[in-house]
Amino acid sequence: MNKIATILLCILCFACNKTTSDNPEDENNNNNNEIGSGQPGVVGTAGVTTWDLLADAEKNRIKGWNTLFLHQSVGQDLEEGCKANGFAWEYYGNGDKVNKGLMGGIFVDVGNIANGNPYEKIRVFKEQILNSKEEVKIGVFKFGYADIDDENYSQVETAYKKMVEELKSGINGFRMVHVTPPLVFSVEPYDGNGARMKVGQWMKTTFAGNDVIFDLQALESNDGACQINGVWHICAENRNSASDPSDVNGVDTSPGQGHIGKKAGQRIAKALLMSMYNSGK
Repeated sequence: MNKIATILLCILCFACNKTTSDNPEDENNNNNNEIGSGQPGVVGTAGVTTWDLLADAEKNRIKGWNTLFLHQSVGQDLEEGCKANGFAWEYYGNGDKVNKGLMGGIFVDVGNIANGNPYEKIRVFKEQILNSKEEVKIGVFKFGYADIDDENYSQVETAYKKMVEELKSGINGFRMVHVTPPLVFSVEPYDGNGARMKVGQWMKTTFAGNDVIFDLQALESNDGACQINGVWHICAENRNSASDPSDVNGVDTSPGQGHIGKKAGQRIAKALLMSMYNSGK
């Protein structure tokens, strides 16, 4: 009788162990969602295809990484593009905790900051990240195209670098995804694309060794195919238009604007998602 009981107990234990091993997703999801050391570097146009080729289980990891993305109108186009790819952002308001995975907000809501005030955006981003220093894993900061011009780009670089250094020193394991500043359609000097290109190159030179750079400029300009005399601009096919309006920003009416069309945004946003994945893979 004791021998039979022992055999039955062994069978029961084997069945329990087999049930566990037959459901690897339940076990692996916890481990798979853990944020890793990341892979620094620049993510540009190739990031679209790289994201498409990534397994769904790997893509979905980013949903578990507490991330704050602060931006303005072009960022809304990118948020909509992420949503169209199945990665919606939870709305982030002033003082919220970054504890719901992907969270996005606009500076005018979070800090009552309009475009054209990069220093206040830097200040508010730092404050919001530090307010969630126990929860946040990844920060994504995007300038607006009106924030940078020939008069201020060097000072903006200095203020931005100081912010990044303070956040990294103040939050263990915190990582940044840097976004090269968006371009407008005009290449006139007073419309600022030349200055934005300088800041974008500076970001890649300064941060790509340790962080991920989402090269929005490369995606908007098709790797510089859309340029005049060496000054890149957003390509007509990527800009919001009557044939591809933006859900949020409609159709641009001035060459000094540079919002992204809905279809283009869905494609370009894949590289943003890939940037976040690389930051925590």
